[in-house]
Amino acid sequence: MEILFWLFVKGKEYFLPFESYPWFKKVKVSEIQDVYLNHGHHLNWPSLDIDLELESIENPEKYPMSYKK
Repeated sequence: MEILFWLFVKGKEYFLPFESYPWFKKVKVSEIQDVYLNHGHHLNWPSLDIDLELESIENPEKYPMSYKK
């Protein structure tokens, strides 16, 4: 079973699996909800120091991410 979280941005739903976005895995729901959309395409979680472009969520194959524990 894949565990993920849901974002609704500009009328579109995004389902982000924790496997692909591990920075969110151990944070509180309230911290995930503390997100801002800047310039119409840039998501920012200031309390978590996380920034994502909507393009990278919509087309993850164009933006390979690496994560090291």
